[in-house]
Amino acid sequence: MLYWLLYELHVVWGPLNVFRYITFRAALAILTAVVVGIALGPPLIRLLRERQIGQAIREEGPASHHAKAGTPTMGGLLILGAIVAPILLWGDLTEPWVWVVMLTTLLFGAIGLLDDLLKVRRGRNLGLRAWQKLGLQLAVALLAAVAIRLVAGNSPYAGELVAPFFKNVHVNLGILYVPFIALVLVGSSNAVNLTDGLDGLAIGSVLIAFGTYTVFTYLAGNARLARYLQIPSVPGAGEVTVFCAAMVGASLAFLWFNCHPAQLFMGDVGSLALGAAIGCTAAITKQELALVVVGGLFVAEALSVILQVVSFKTRGKRVFRMSPLHHHFELSGWAETQVVVRFWIVAGMFALMGLATLKLR
Repeated sequence: MLYWLLYELHVVWGPLNVFRYITFRAALAILTAVVVGIALGPPLIRLLRERQIGQAIREEGPASHHAKAGTPTMGGLLILGAIVAPILLWGDLTEPWVWVVMLTTLLFGAIGLLDDLLKVRRGRNLGLRAWQKLGLQLAVALLAAVAIRLVAGNSPYAGELVAPFFKNVHVNLGILYVPFIALVLVGSSNAVNLTDGLDGLAIGSVLIAFGTYTVFTYLAGNARLARYLQIPSVPGAGEVTVFCAAMVGASLAFLWFNCHPAQLFMGDVGSLALGAAIGCTAAITKQELALVVVGGLFVAEALSVILQVVSFKTRGKRVFRMSPLHHHFELSGWAETQVVVRFWIVAGMFALMGLATLKLR
């Protein structure tokens, strides 16, 4: 909204023309998100403590985590607030892609909020039943996938998957495109949720992923650069850069309170929303397959849970000391901060490999 007002005034004062540049508004989005997030933190923490909205720890989790019981949770509300504010201020709200990614994020956040409220009410780490949560996620994901397909319209890459590392390798999924994108959203949402187990781990990894997708969205929205790099050009996707930048700023703000020892946990309202936002951004920029590389850490965390369950069900043996993967290393003797920082490094390496797909074609 403020973007429209200030840009319209450029005819009166020339320097305001700078607001037409996505890079400038993306920088403002980061700063705004950081300021809003850090400002919201203390009152939100006080409110959650007053209402006794604290984290319930899994009984089967590492013994060291039981000391964290009661730490204020549902901090994802801070993240969502720090995302929405800069989008409303600096985003071009006439661009449909902005609404698709923002509403997808908020709806997944609403599912997580319901799950968190049930956990708090019951005083246990048991919220929605697995089938209830998955059903709600699939319903929202299908709506988002349909919206993505409709907004893409008749663009050259609509309904197609673009293979990273290869030139002109496109797969037209036809009617399977919508269910595939829905699975991407649900998968990425739950993968981030599984990664959220140590102070700062999930939010730091999300920050790195969104830093990468800030580059992808800007390039996809710039026809000249997209043509040079031989990546899909997606009209309007450049505006999603402002959203990704807001995500980076919101992640920094939340990390301020979530770094060890955490004063605030994001809860499912944060992790489900953030994961869906990454998946939605990947779908918009036609980088769905590259998400496996950029979000390699999230993939590894999810696979560790799948392998653990399958192995225990079929052989009666565990592959890891505990899943998700970060708990395995924690029980192997690594300090919590060591696990977090080392996993951040791994996430950064995956992000660099993802960026390498822009040139290795």
